[in-house]
Amino acid sequence: MQKKLDQIKRQIAGIKEELMTVGEMRPGSLTYQYQRPKEKKGGFYQISYTYLMKSKTEYVKAEFVKDLKRQIATFKRFKKLMQQWTDLAIRHSQMKIKLAKEGKIKLS
Repeated sequence: MQKKLDQIKRQIAGIKEELMTVGEMRPGSLTYQYQRPKEKKGGFYQISYTYLMKSKTEYVKAEFVKDLKRQIATFKRFKKLMQQWTDLAIRHSQMKIKLAKEGKIKLS
């Protein structure tokens, strides 16, 4: 069981290192909309996201689309890493408590 704890600690350390390399990021979904959808005229990009429990939508000029796509992808990677870290932290905590109950380690 101690080996599993050490393995989880190493995985968490790896995630922390990867998080240190995260660059510009932004939440949201980027879509292409039409002012007149039936005629497919008046197209524009928009980004929609929720922040602090408020929904936001902003228009985006075509020249910024490439950069925003990269930022959105970075944010998705960040969220995935945080979810992995949380999952590992929960497992680590559960294992420590189990070992402490068995008297094999002392919680600090």
